[in-house]
Amino acid sequence: MSGLWGMREKGWKTLFLVLLSCAIIGSLLAGCSTKAENGAGAPGPKQQAGEVKTSAEADKGNSSEESQERIIKDELGHEVKLTGTPTKIIAPYLEESLLKLGVIPVARYSNAKDGHRDWIEGLSDVPILDFSEGLPSPEVMMSYSPDLIILQTETFAANGVYENYAKVAPTYVFKNASGNVEQSLAAIGDLLGKSAEADAALQDYREKINEAKEKLSKVMENKKIAIIRFAPKGVNMMGGNYLAGYVLHQELGLGKTKLIGDANSVALSLEIVPELDADYIFAIDQGGDRTMMDSSIWKSMSAVKQGHVYEVDSGYWLGSGLIAYEKIIDDVLQFLIPQEG
Repeated sequence: MSGLWGMREKGWKTLFLVLLSCAIIGSLLAGCSTKAENGAGAPGPKQQAGEVKTSAEADKGNSSEESQERIIKDELGHEVKLTGTPTKIIAPYLEESLLKLGVIPVARYSNAKDGHRDWIEGLSDVPILDFSEGLPSPEVMMSYSPDLIILQTETFAANGVYENYAKVAPTYVFKNASGNVEQSLAAIGDLLGKSAEADAALQDYREKINEAKEKLSKVMENKKIAIIRFAPKGVNMMGGNYLAGYVLHQELGLGKTKLIGDANSVALSLEIVPELDADYIFAIDQGGDRTMMDSSIWKSMSAVKQGHVYEVDSGYWLGSGLIAYEKIIDDVLQFLIPQEG
């Protein structure tokens, strides 16, 4: 009997140990499962630190992008190094292009001696760069702390000016920006990170040109145009390679007189007025001598007799950007297309 009880006691102990082992193993398995779930659903401290680091790296990448250096060659072959996007711009005689891109320059061109008239809206509060005694000194340019200088023509960069300006700020030079306003606006848009704005402005301009050409083609076939500039330095005819001449002859396709041909300009005097075979004349008064217009020789011209001499604005007709060009097109249509009513 006692032997039987001993065997039973030993059996119960064995059963107890087995059950206890199972309980311990189950608890361990549950703990592992919870840990695994926590690991999948909620990041631990190490993971959170990793995320912060990734965000910081992204910020660092953005900062690096903003300060990224670009090297662009200008039309004279100079390498222009730009860091980030320039915002403080000096671009004498290219202010219209800046405005088309939504950019206000830190200083603007002015030259009272050549009859230049400030006409561009939106620049009245911008300081003047006086060109009446020549190009501003590097010290004057430096006083505006520009981060980019854009020169409209290679003549502005001559005689060491480029080298001096390039010490003030990165300096980009056009050979003749007004010779191809579309190309120059696209180039400025690229320099300033405003290519989309440049594309939109150019698309609007091309549409305006095409509409104007269609209207003019109906009334201006075989007609010749002359643009005469009464400037302080003398009277001359404008050719078709720049400013208003570029708009009328190249953009709108209006005919040129034999007297001007392919020249940029021709001095005009009473002696050669009889050779002026223009059907229409646009006169720009810059404060020059206009006495020839009172002479019998002038009045004998066919264009004068027919009332085809038009006085035009001396501001935008000597402008070199899309704002001026669009205004010139409006004037041409107003004067040359018969008005209804």
